[in-house]
Amino acid sequence: MNKRALRLLEYDRILELLSEHADSAPGRKLCLELQPSDDREEILRNCAFTSDAIERLLKRSDVSFSQTMDRDRLIPPLGAGRTLEASVLLAAAGFLRCVGRARSFGLNPGENDRGMEIDDSLTPYFTALVPLREISDEIDRCIISEEEIADDASPGLKQIRRAMAGLHARIRKELNRLTTGIYRQYLQDGVITMRDDRYCIPVRAEFKGQVSGIVHDSSATGQTLFIEPQVIVELNNELRESHIAELEEIERVLAALSAGLAERLDDLEFDLDTMAFLDLTFAKARYALETDAMVPHFNERKAFILRSARHPLLPKDKAVPIDVYLGDAFDLLVITGPNTGGKTVTLKTVGLLTLMGQSGMAIPAGDRSELAVFREVYADIGDEQSIEQSLSTFSSHMTNIVSILEKADEESLCLFDELGAGTDPTEGAALAVAILDGLHKKKIRTIATTHYSECKIYAMTTNGVMNGACDFDMRSLAPTYKLLIGVPGSSNAFAISRKLGLPQEVIDDARRRVDSGAESFDKLLSDLQNSRKKADAEKDNLENLRREVEAQKEELRKKEERFGSERDRILEEANAEARDILKEAKEVADETIRAMNRAGADVRDLEKDRGRVRKKLSEKDEALSKNLGAPKNAGKKVDPAKLSKGDMVRVISMGLTGTVSTLPDKKGDLTINCGIMKTRVNVSDLAAVAEEQDGKRALRSVYGVGEKRKPDISRAKNISSECRLIGMTADEAVACLDRYLDEAVMAHMSSVRIVHGKGTGTLRDAVHRHLKNVPYVKSFKLGEFGEGDSGVTIAQLLI
Repeated sequence: MNKRALRLLEYDRILELLSEHADSAPGRKLCLELQPSDDREEILRNCAFTSDAIERLLKRSDVSFSQTMDRDRLIPPLGAGRTLEASVLLAAAGFLRCVGRARSFGLNPGENDRGMEIDDSLTPYFTALVPLREISDEIDRCIISEEEIADDASPGLKQIRRAMAGLHARIRKELNRLTTGIYRQYLQDGVITMRDDRYCIPVRAEFKGQVSGIVHDSSATGQTLFIEPQVIVELNNELRESHIAELEEIERVLAALSAGLAERLDDLEFDLDTMAFLDLTFAKARYALETDAMVPHFNERKAFILRSARHPLLPKDKAVPIDVYLGDAFDLLVITGPNTGGKTVTLKTVGLLTLMGQSGMAIPAGDRSELAVFREVYADIGDEQSIEQSLSTFSSHMTNIVSILEKADEESLCLFDELGAGTDPTEGAALAVAILDGLHKKKIRTIATTHYSECKIYAMTTNGVMNGACDFDMRSLAPTYKLLIGVPGSSNAFAISRKLGLPQEVIDDARRRVDSGAESFDKLLSDLQNSRKKADAEKDNLENLRREVEAQKEELRKKEERFGSERDRILEEANAEARDILKEAKEVADETIRAMNRAGADVRDLEKDRGRVRKKLSEKDEALSKNLGAPKNAGKKVDPAKLSKGDMVRVISMGLTGTVSTLPDKKGDLTINCGIMKTRVNVSDLAAVAEEQDGKRALRSVYGVGEKRKPDISRAKNISSECRLIGMTADEAVACLDRYLDEAVMAHMSSVRIVHGKGTGTLRDAVHRHLKNVPYVKSFKLGEFGEGDSGVTIAQLLI
């Protein structure tokens, strides 16, 4: 990719922001050296790395590569057979531990993965890491800090230090004897000190001749001399020899550790390169999450579709998203409009997002955005005036344009800002149209900004060329920074000048000097743009009205469901209450007859009366059951021998459906679960329930008789209208969704909201494939604007 375009589009600033998200110096170096590729396979592979890294960060906590070392600290010295310093060896051990943690992060499932193995494009890199744990453990065992080697680093070192400890003890014992004995009166104080790694005592200068030994130092005032007594000179010599032996043994320990690393030089070099690569990849993922960016899809049509695209160097809360596309219906876009209206930002947004995408980075754009792979991106943007080369602005731009025209082809994307500016307007306009026409005939994808009306007319009258305008609010005379494709823009110079205070007579004089045809054309463009805005406003209003109507329909449906449920509840309560009254009446009648019998009335007459009462009450009972709750078609009677626990049956007298909890006893009585209520009925009061009714599954069909599973009615009552699947794998999501849909059908829900997120689209596709195969899903669609967009699917259910 040519360096000029990278500089003009400020690609280096993107790399600086990216490098801030890397953990290590090698990772930051790779970020700063990242270049766009024109190899489609390489681009797709790098985009897959970024996408999978984003998924891992969303599912799990972050991973650190902070201890990744610069390969120059390890590889060249080890390759030359040199011994590494203790500090470098400690850094190498820390790096190898970091490799082990990264490998564990890459291969072990997180808490959201529910024990399922991770398998994506990054898995082979994590798998290939070699932690060399035995080497890092040995380094940690031998080296305590950069200045301290452990006693157990080697048997020789341990023996030497044991001998040194004995010498230290003997010397201090002898010096304590001298300082508290014969030399006590000659000392400045009783402190034993070290000078040149030899034990000394502080002697007052006037008693120098009284202490036999070697003077090693004196105080700043000269009143104190630090003397090594003669009696310990030999012991100090032995200590010095032991110290030299200790250093030699430490050097042997470090050499052995360095040799251990050198033996695994290939593994170490691979780990360094792989960890730096992973640091770069996860830096891309962190940057993407920070900027709400998405990994683009690359098509093969040499076309791009950017939805809600933002310039990545502008703050998220201030950047105005734009929709811009090129390459399908037209290959050349001419953008016009007032200065500071966003034309240059649009050019830079397209160019910079193209470079980021071809570098394997996510781009700050909306879901379903697409990019194409361009071999080169050429740009002519900004003031390129050069005093040193004696070039005017026009000459500098034209020099660059000539170079672009010589090199550009169908594999290129060309971006021109203020094409033809800086010279005579008539000639500049003619040159601009000629340049655009030449690029169009070569089918080179091109976006150009201009103020020339001739370019607008060319775009309006040429197939495959489209006008675009940066929107401008005529009331406030301020740009909105929105891009409108399909209409040309106007400069609004007179209106802006009047707003800024230019006298009206000057503006009127300018209007008279403008060609009437040009002024009429500019007015036509302004009217066209206003009409477009009104049409867009009306479209938005209609969309809002449609949403309101849908919301009202949904509210009415819910009210109807609530009224239906309340009606059923009232009927059931009335049914139960009526039966209680009948039961009480029967008991009263029986008691009355028994009382009359005891009173001596004729038994046969009383029995006849009681029979008539029972018959009448039974008729009333049957009528109540029929009118208040019992179904018109109760179904076939149940065969007691074929009943089993969990079977779905209907209690005729109660008008309720339930499941068999216990099998019939000798009298034919059994227990039925009707929701949260249990009731004891006789088998003669039961009717069979069909497996499917009117194309809708009964509860038994939903849960399966073979599983002997009881439907969880209480759970169905409290089920949410939303099923969240974010963070799950495709298999987990399908299983979870299947259970949720079963319960939603039990709860008689007509529609549900399935939240699967945007991401790479894998989870969304799995959800849609499953919904197509669910028989009680009537239809489904992606969410509208305000409902979650493509991160949500709305499913309509058969109830």
